[in-house]
Amino acid sequence: MASRSKALQYYILVRLLLAPLMLLTIITVVFLLLRATPGDPADAILGNRAPEATKALLREQLGLDLPLWLQYVRYLGSLLQFDLGTSLTSRGLPVWEVIQQHFPATVELTLFGMIVAVVVGAGVGMLAASRQGTWLDVGGRLFGIITYALPLFWMGMVVQLIFSVQLGWFPLGTRFPLDVPPPPTLSGLYTLDSLLTGNFLQLKTALYYLVLPCCTLGILLSGIFERIVRVNLRQTLQSDYVEAARARGIPERKILWNHALKNALIPVITVLGLTFAALLGGAVLTEVTFSWPGLGNRLYEAISLRDYPTVQGIMVFFGAIVVMVSLVIDIVNALIDPRIRY
Repeated sequence: MASRSKALQYYILVRLLLAPLMLLTIITVVFLLLRATPGDPADAILGNRAPEATKALLREQLGLDLPLWLQYVRYLGSLLQFDLGTSLTSRGLPVWEVIQQHFPATVELTLFGMIVAVVVGAGVGMLAASRQGTWLDVGGRLFGIITYALPLFWMGMVVQLIFSVQLGWFPLGTRFPLDVPPPPTLSGLYTLDSLLTGNFLQLKTALYYLVLPCCTLGILLSGIFERIVRVNLRQTLQSDYVEAARARGIPERKILWNHALKNALIPVITVLGLTFAALLGGAVLTEVTFSWPGLGNRLYEAISLRDYPTVQGIMVFFGAIVVMVSLVIDIVNALIDPRIRY
């Protein structure tokens, strides 16, 4: 028992030590890639026709005239003080405030998209696994392959063209009507804020504007969960304890829900956490395609305008989320399954 406890403590310690190294790697790669790509922030901010003396003065103010290693050391020093810098394209706002303004929209889109992905993916996977060898099984496989392979940006444009432009069923390119005041900012999530204030009309409006982007995102992600649930559930249904339950005359539906499904969903938890963290950091395509005012869309704008502090700050923020979620999932898995520690 003592050896198991020591193994767990060693495993957690190693993961805790690796987490800062992973984050430092992300910071370094983003810092170097930004300065290796073509373009000059002074040109992006002032324009190509600005006097060279004005551009040189701006580069000096931004510290871009310093040697690369000194810029890197200064940037790391600022990060240690939790200073992400000041945005060059948001009227001098600190990058932390830019994140606070746009991150709730990303969280809301990601959360509802994950709900759709899990419900649809797990449902199709269960149906395919429980009807092995039938047309439902084949259809489930095709569903998983197609949804996983379809490009998100292309599907987003097609969906908007059909349901927004031609049919007019859903709004296009916004999070809330421009002529209607949004819910009071409590959490930044319009659906939650509407519930907290008891305004169900605003809740209905917020959900209405969420339907198209979150359903598109969720259905295209559901193929991941469909495959995991189908494969694990099929293996579980062939296990010894399931065969023993069948021999005792337990109905097949009860075996599926009470015995097989619980074990088959364990790997889904790990994938769910990592996918959610990755979506928070990789929502750029979804938000740009649907003009969703989230942090991914703001990142795209900052990259286009060569806004170094905003790009670096958002990427560090996203990287920290992914690293922390990965760390928590590793520790939870080690507590659940002792084999992982070895």
